[in-house]
Amino acid sequence: MTDIPDDDLEKTRTALAPAMDAMAAILPWVGKSQPVRYPPELNKRWQAACKELADDWVKHGRTDPQTIRPRVFALLSIAIETGEADCLRFGETLASVADHLEHQPPGNRLSAALTATTEALLDEGGLENPHFGERLRHFTGRLETALRPSTKPGERSDVLDRLFVQDSDERLQRMHEALEVLPIDVYALELEAGELIQHAEQIEMWGIYHLARQLQNFALQLSDASETIQDQAAHDIAQQLALIESALRAIEY
Repeated sequence: MTDIPDDDLEKTRTALAPAMDAMAAILPWVGKSQPVRYPPELNKRWQAACKELADDWVKHGRTDPQTIRPRVFALLSIAIETGEADCLRFGETLASVADHLEHQPPGNRLSAALTATTEALLDEGGLENPHFGERLRHFTGRLETALRPSTKPGERSDVLDRLFVQDSDERLQRMHEALEVLPIDVYALELEAGELIQHAEQIEMWGIYHLARQLQNFALQLSDASETIQDQAAHDIAQQLALIESALRAIEY
């Protein structure tokens, strides 16, 4: 084994000294458990109630949302036991959700919010999770927002609008590419236009829906048409794509 010169050893020790000092400073804290804030039995019941709520929402939420009401009020009773303001507000908001579901099925916004909430409730640690309070406040606000009537038609939301714009941009790009090849890829144009029509109808984007319908009509003219008609139809499609792109840019999310 080759001996390491003393000078090199001393330089190495000097270079490592700051890191070693920092490590020595934190060693007393390593492995030191954080103080427990809630009785273990209470936390165990909280975690069990959260799992039951999450399971019932996944199994019955969309088909029979009223079935989660007992699970919500079981969780609310435990929230009251904690004595925490954030926990109590969260439980009361869940109760408002259950009341809402008694009268009407969940829309897209509330379904998305409740799904995200029930998944977050399964985070490790339950009441003792270090981010517990922060997560409760976040999802309480999200549920409260989802319960308020949307200013947008139908069941649209900012999230759905953003996803629709992103998906539509990709479809428009594929339609531009279909126009640039020779012969024009009529199948791709009809397919993408049809998908755009369907998605626009689902979230009641009626302006884009009608623009896409017109684009689809132009695409249909490309099948078994003379060269002159094909050139005109391709020109009309390009203009229609530009109109749809302008309409997408006007969507606020």
